[in-house]
Amino acid sequence: MSVKLRLMRVGKKKQPLYRVVVADSRSPRNGRFIEIIGTYAPGEEPSAIRIDQEKAYKWISVGAQPTETVQKLLKIVGGSEELLSKTKAAKAAQLASKKIDKAAVKVADEK
Repeated sequence: MSVKLRLMRVGKKKQPLYRVVVADSRSPRNGRFIEIIGTYAPGEEPSAIRIDQEKAYKWISVGAQPTETVQKLLKIVGGSEELLSKTKAAKAAQLASKKIDKAAVKVADEK
């Protein structure tokens, strides 16, 4: 079972309000969820972001993957770079940058 931290849209037409939820990746966007860990109100000025960081990090530490948007929100709230770097997307980006660096060194050595 793949668990994700993602946004669930609530609110009225043209006035979105999102809940940050922990849900099975197979469930629909506004469907069943495991736990609500915060809210995001982009319509307010400035945007209101309320996320229980302890719950978010607990879920990430046991293997839940945050979506790109939730990952950005966690960074804005003051998320720990060290914990967010453990996600699959971050690991993939690090591997890609290492491969690019190795390729650049190899090309430089050939010249």
